[in-house]
Amino acid sequence: MTGLGAAALRLCRELGGMLVLAGSVLRALVPPRLDRRELAKNLHKMGNRSVPIVVLTAFFAGALMMLQSGPFVKKLGATSLAGWGAGYAVLREIGPILIALMFSGRVGANTTAELATMTVTEQLDGLRALAIDPIRYLIVPRVLSMIAMLAVLTVIGDAVAIGGAAVVGRLMLDIEWSTLFHSFADNLEPADFLHGVWKSLAFGGAIAIASCYFGVSVRGGTVGVGRAVNAAVVASAVSILVLDFFVTYVSAP
Repeated sequence: MTGLGAAALRLCRELGGMLVLAGSVLRALVPPRLDRRELAKNLHKMGNRSVPIVVLTAFFAGALMMLQSGPFVKKLGATSLAGWGAGYAVLREIGPILIALMFSGRVGANTTAELATMTVTEQLDGLRALAIDPIRYLIVPRVLSMIAMLAVLTVIGDAVAIGGAAVVGRLMLDIEWSTLFHSFADNLEPADFLHGVWKSLAFGGAIAIASCYFGVSVRGGTVGVGRAVNAAVVASAVSILVLDFFVTYVSAP
C-alpha cells in the first residue's frame, strides 16, 4: 500500500506540473511575442525532418489496412466498400494515432533530451540571469511547432496511407482504381478528415507539454536526462491513447 500511495502521489505531482507548465505557456502567449528565429528553426527541425519517416510509416499502414480488409470485402462481393473501410480507419484512427506515436518517439524524445541537457548544464539559469524568460524563449516555440507540425504531418500521412491502400488494392487484390476512388469519395465526408486533424492537434499539445515538462524538471545530472526522456515518451504515449478515447467519445454521433 505504501508503494501504491507513493506512485499515486508521484503521478499527481507530474500531472500537476504539466498543468502548471501548460498554464505558463498560455500566459506567455498573451501578448504573443515570439522569437521568430527559434520558431522557424523548430518548425523545420520537427516538421521537414520528420516527413520521410512519416511517409514510410503511413504508406505501409494504409497498405496493411487494405491487405487486412480487402480479402473479406472481395469474399462478400462488396468491393465498393473497400476504399471506405481503409479510408475511414486511416482518417479517423490509424493515421492520427500512429503518426503521433512516431512523432513522440522522434521529436518529443529529442526535445526532452535537448531541454534536459540545457537544464543540467544550467543554461536555463543563465537565461534567467539575463532576464530572458525560458518559457517564452524556449518552451512556447517548441509547443507551437509540435502542434502545428503534427497536424501537417497527419494530413500528409493520411494522403500517403490512402495511396498505399489504393496501390495494394489494385496490385495485390485486383480492385480497380475507379472502384476504390468512388468508394472513398462517396462514403467518406470532410468530418472524417477533420476528426483526425482535431485529434492531431490535441496529441501535439499533449506531446509538447509532456516532453517540455520532463525536460525542464529533470534531476540527477546526465543520468537524469535518460530517465526524463523515458518518462516523456511513456507519458506522451499514454496521453495519446487517453485523449483519443475522449475526443472520439465527445465527437461520436
